[in-house]
Amino acid sequence: MMSMPANPESLYDRLIDAIEQGELGPGDALRESRLAERFGTSRTPVREALRRLEAQGLVTHNAHRGCVVAALDYDQIGELYAAREVMEGSAARGAALHAAPQEIALLRKLVEEGRAMVDRPVELAVINRRFHRVIHRSSHNRYLNQLLDTMRVHMALIEGTTLSLPERGAQSIQEHEDIVEAIAARNPDAAEKATRQHVATAYQNRVSMLLS
Repeated sequence: MMSMPANPESLYDRLIDAIEQGELGPGDALRESRLAERFGTSRTPVREALRRLEAQGLVTHNAHRGCVVAALDYDQIGELYAAREVMEGSAARGAALHAAPQEIALLRKLVEEGRAMVDRPVELAVINRRFHRVIHRSSHNRYLNQLLDTMRVHMALIEGTTLSLPERGAQSIQEHEDIVEAIAARNPDAAEKATRQHVATAYQNRVSMLLS
């Protein structure tokens, strides 16, 4: 059993992490008593965290199973990627204009870390999420970051990773490198274009997974 503080905010973040990491997937039951035991807390903060998740559309109610992790249908996934392409592109544009040298150095480091894990899709997916978050923060736009955080938690509802497809890991790393070089060159047009193409390619791969 994992222990953690009885803080609804902390519990919310931990549940988001569990969804992102595949510990909890679409359709999984979220029983208050079991979550309280798992996280070493009372049911009250669990209830409050679940209410917040439900308000964001991440949790729904099933007639037979109670509270469950939400699932996205095919059209919702397409809509989410369309929004992601626009917002990720805007973040990369902002990063090309505002990223600090230390942030660019971190992006380059993450590219190299990803290259070392190109054949380990689960670990590579973790680095991939961190890479994109660094770009978000490097845009230095708090309002865009709020929107991207909301989008990120909805992306967590999509099962599996496109990085598990043959050669997608290496392709994704090269795309990341192109994005970083555009940011480092302070070329916002190139950074946005490279990022939007990166997300569009990820969506094409996602469609192939969904229809296989």
